This record gives sequence, structure tokens and C-alpha cells, in this order.
Amino acid sequence: MAFNIAQFKSLGLKYGGARSALFSCSVTFPASIGIVAGTGNSLTYAAQAASLPESAVGVVEVPYFGRKIKIAGDRTFGEWRITVQNDEDFKVRSGFEAWSGAINAMRNNVRSANFTFPEAYKQDMYVTQYSKDGAAIRSYQFVGAFPSTVDAIELDWNNQNQIETFNVTIAYDYWVGGNLIPSNVDLPPVSGQGFGRVSTSEIPN
Repeated sequence: MAFNIAQFKSLGLKYGGARSALFSCSVTFPASIGIVAGTGNSLTYAAQAASLPESAVGVVEVPYFGRKIKIAGDRTFGEWRITVQNDEDFKVRSGFEAWSGAINAMRNNVRSANFTFPEAYKQDMYVTQYSKDGAAIRSYQFVGAFPSTVDAIELDWNNQNQIETFNVTIAYDYWVGGNLIPSNVDLPPVSGQGFGRVSTSEIPN
């Protein structure tokens, strides 16, 4: 029952609860924009805040004699936002700026010849949740992702002892969840094996 604290500890928080600070983000920037090797790996360590994704199933209301019934509609996916810490090499910010600029140039209203097709500028991005012992326990793949907005960095003489951050808004086609850690990016070392908390058969795709 709800009043049994022993059951709450053993069933409600069996592993002590997932921690929002134990995560990483990763991406491989499009090769055609000429970004320095390892920039995508830098995002793994520079991403300060992100979120596990949301999605929603639309609702179609059908009226009948003054009443309405609700029928499931189409699924939609909201944009994904990450907050990035800026280092003095500006490596990650430069990567997103170059990516965005190749999609639509800053000076001219044109797209890079290397990005003629959407498949050329869309990449897959990942966010991975870790357990307290360092094992990856859940990962999400954002399919067909690209930066729609690279936010400003606020400069202020009053901001002492602070590291610059900026937000990036990511548009994507859809996401899938499961054992999806990419093999081509450098993720923090993990001590666990695979996705130790949830079997892949329990994860909906």
C-alpha cells in the first residue's frame, strides 16, 4: 500500500533514483564543414544541461449530439535544447555556427553546395543517462538533427567568476530510445556493462 515505506524503498526507488546530472550529449559534425577533428567529442564534455526528449500524440475531437469523443491522432516531436559551456578555443560554438552557416549563409541567402540534400546536413545526436556507478542505463537518438538556433552569449563586466554558456536549439525528425550509444564518439568511461538497469526488450522503439 502507499503507506508502506518499506515497499516504497524496494519498489518505488529500488536503485535510489536516477540523477539528472549524470548524462552526456554527443554528435558528429558534418565532415563537409571542415570542423577540427574531435569537436563532436568536445560536446560530450561541454554540454552542461540538456533534457531527455518529449513527444506527444495528437487528439482528434469528434462531436456527436453535443458531446465529443477523443481519437488518437499523429505523433509530434518538440525541439530539443542543450546548454553548452564555452571554452576559449570556441571549438563547440564554432562547430554549431559553421553547421548553421552552411545550411544558410550569414552573408548570402544561399546553402552550401555540400548541403544540397537534407541528408548531407542532418546528423544523429545522442543523449545518454548514466547510473551512479557509471553504467549507461538509457540513451536517446535524435534522428535527422540540425541546429535551428545558436543563441547569443551575454557579455557583462558584472559577471565575475562565471564561465560563458550558450543554448542551441536542435530540430530533428524523430527520436528513438534504447541501447543506442554511438561507437564513433568519445563518451565518458563507464564501469557497468551495457544498459544494466533495463533490458532492451523493455524499451519501446
